[in-house]
Amino acid sequence: MYLYDEFDRAVVAERVAEFRDQVERRLSGALTEDEFKPLRLMNGVYLQLHAYMLRVAIPYGSLSSDQLRTLAHVARRYDRGYGHFTTRQNIQFNWIKLEDMPKVLETLAETHLHAMQTSGNCIRNVTSDQWAGVAPDEVEDPRVYAEILRQHSTMHPEFSYLPRKFKIAVTAADHDRAAIRVHDIGLRLHRNEAGEVGFEVVVGGGLGRTPFIGKTIKAFLPKRDLLSYIEAVLRVYNLSGRRDNIYKARIKILVHELGAEAFAAAVEEEWAAIKDGALVLDDAIIADIAARFRYPDYESLRDESDALKAQRAADRKFDTWYGNSVAPHKVRGHAIVTLSLKPVGAPPGDATADQMDAIADLADRYSFGEIRVGHEQNLVLPHVRQRDLPALFAALDAIGVATPNVGLVSDIIACPGLDYCSLANTRSIPVAQELTRRFRNIESAHNIGRLHINISGCINACGHHHVGHIGILGVEKNGEEFYQITLGGRADEDAKLGTLLGPAVPYEQVADVIEDVVAAYVELRSRPDELFIDTVKRIGVEPFKERVYAAH
Repeated sequence: MYLYDEFDRAVVAERVAEFRDQVERRLSGALTEDEFKPLRLMNGVYLQLHAYMLRVAIPYGSLSSDQLRTLAHVARRYDRGYGHFTTRQNIQFNWIKLEDMPKVLETLAETHLHAMQTSGNCIRNVTSDQWAGVAPDEVEDPRVYAEILRQHSTMHPEFSYLPRKFKIAVTAADHDRAAIRVHDIGLRLHRNEAGEVGFEVVVGGGLGRTPFIGKTIKAFLPKRDLLSYIEAVLRVYNLSGRRDNIYKARIKILVHELGAEAFAAAVEEEWAAIKDGALVLDDAIIADIAARFRYPDYESLRDESDALKAQRAADRKFDTWYGNSVAPHKVRGHAIVTLSLKPVGAPPGDATADQMDAIADLADRYSFGEIRVGHEQNLVLPHVRQRDLPALFAALDAIGVATPNVGLVSDIIACPGLDYCSLANTRSIPVAQELTRRFRNIESAHNIGRLHINISGCINACGHHHVGHIGILGVEKNGEEFYQITLGGRADEDAKLGTLLGPAVPYEQVADVIEDVVAAYVELRSRPDELFIDTVKRIGVEPFKERVYAAH
């Protein structure tokens, strides 16, 4: 965990005091809603369909147990007893009263949580791999650089009013668990041929109304140049991005219209003037930030594979969960455990206050007090001793977060949709709930294999439907809810946008259509272990289209 210093605490406290004054002026009528809007957005406060919504930042997805308890307290005291974890490694509260917002922000600040820049046309929460620091396949911990970017971008005067919102993701692993290619800037730490560690810089990704996969504009950027190069990218965008049309204001449109090569050339020209200036990250600066991260004092343990093998053989339920939710750790004798927030019939990504409190206690007992949030809307305990896995499983199962469906067909990513969001055209949550009921059989789900379903209630794509193996997009037709289906999308290192299956289908048919698509896949795959995404890549969408539209 990153340890806040006095400067960090002062920044958060000042923002809380500032926002308290702004809220008081709004409640008194001194500020109109239009005047208040840009102020509240910079503090993560939206006006949703039924109430104000508060979006709290979880920088690069890392939470302490005390922070999770604070979130549980906010959910219980100021909301309706739950919070919603999002694809941006944030948590949202949907029912907080405006007059309570300053007190909530003050409460959050007590454990170094805040909502700064979780909305607005600024650099938002910097995200990363939820396994960062413990993944066996990473070069080094990317959270150090995510923290450097967070500090540099927070209330940056030049980039607080960009043409449009701006999102950065950082990874350091072979397998991209941070979806960097669908971000405005994606950064991948890797080694070059000389063995040096630096960044691949990907720019111009993003979903929404006009989706694009990001383009690599620099294959290798030395670590010393991270801030100056990112600054150059942002300056080019700030100067040249569209401000006359909200739908064409994202950097992805600028990169597309200029072309990646021309955009890269403009960045290089801007960068040349600043690369050796005040933004150079020398080794001492990087070491200072790295030193503020507290890592667990791991015990020297032996691998428990034999004991776990016996336990798995004796307990089928534990065996199923272990095979689905437990991943290798870079430290011998330890494991990474994913907690599913996708039980049958529940809104994806929701956790109750009681569950959050219980998970915080389990994190203290089994994971050195640390929890992670993934962009798939699940939680992670990153430091579990292998010998503790049976006891941990029993405790997780008791609170409803041990469903062994991680990465499977019922592990659905979904936005809040029309149940909450004023921008949505259709409902997302009921569709997700129905699909989890349809695919509730775990043995059947494991037979289907890895398959990601993503649902968005409108074209803004908060559910990342474009990059779902199966994507579902809600659209309104003559006042009725319809859904477009796409196949073959993915958000990993081979990121790809899905292909439209055909005409949109009405609400009452969408679950049937998804069932038909999955059934067609099981028939069409070349072998039992061929993944859905590989089957679509091999044969295209036409065989699925024929099956679905013949039936409907």
